[in-house]
Amino acid sequence: MSRTTDILLTALAPAVWGSTYLVTTEALPGGYPVTLAVLRALPAGLLLLMVTRCLPPRAWLGRVALLGSLNFALFWVLLFVAAYRLPGGVAATLGSFQAMMVIILARGWLGTPVRAGAVAAAAIAVLGVGLLVLGPEAALDPVGIAAGLGGAASMAAGTVLSRKWQPPVSALSFTGWQLTAGGLLLLPLALLTEPPLPPRSAANLAGLAWLGLIGAAATYALWFRGVARLESGAVSMLGMMSPVTAVTLGWIWLGQSLTPVQGLGAAIVLGAVWFGQRANRARPDAAQPAAALPQPNAT
Repeated sequence: MSRTTDILLTALAPAVWGSTYLVTTEALPGGYPVTLAVLRALPAGLLLLMVTRCLPPRAWLGRVALLGSLNFALFWVLLFVAAYRLPGGVAATLGSFQAMMVIILARGWLGTPVRAGAVAAAAIAVLGVGLLVLGPEAALDPVGIAAGLGGAASMAAGTVLSRKWQPPVSALSFTGWQLTAGGLLLLPLALLTEPPLPPRSAANLAGLAWLGLIGAAATYALWFRGVARLESGAVSMLGMMSPVTAVTLGWIWLGQSLTPVQGLGAAIVLGAVWFGQRANRARPDAAQPAAALPQPNAT
């Protein structure tokens, strides 16, 4: 399969994740962020385990728990904290720093060289996201800022470690392991901190099905597939598709206004994503061979 196809399939994941805000606000009850995160992760993870019939070996349990925490449990909790304490534009802009963090972490954990073009693409993308989503209501809350940057760091670490630790199983199995671990880690927190959900309507069930089956199981399988096949920096740049989709859906579905400045921001983001794919592309002699990745029985 060509690299272009790998990029397009991986980009589908953050493009779909951009619908999360719309689905959450329009189809799900408010005030249950951790419970909804559990219902998004755990059923999808268990379903993938049933379909693939592949459980992680004992030697992988620690790694799976850490990856499930970074990519789902910790990331989603910090994401909700940032969303509650900051305007959406500020939270999205802080999240866009993930690409820069991936470049730094990949250098330390994978030995990936830091390319000037990749750094420039990540910086330009942050600028584009800022133009796309920041508005005059933008406010700075210290806790919200810490949560936004912490969420970006959590996802960045999860992305790089998912590249470093590649088990010889399908992307569906690897996704199921992590979703289940993330959901199990969040379950006690949901039970301790939030009241029971009210009776679910048809819209609630449809929203949960979308976020769980499509927004978690299917898209994260594509994401982790891309993590295994593409450079970490290239994958992280594709995450910039999420705010573009979110703003586009708000314009089409909710009738929100789209200013020329936002249009310019979207164009800058898309241009930075394209440039980032070229700048992050590893040369054949510098690519890391899959054989060097640890196997499940590694310590």
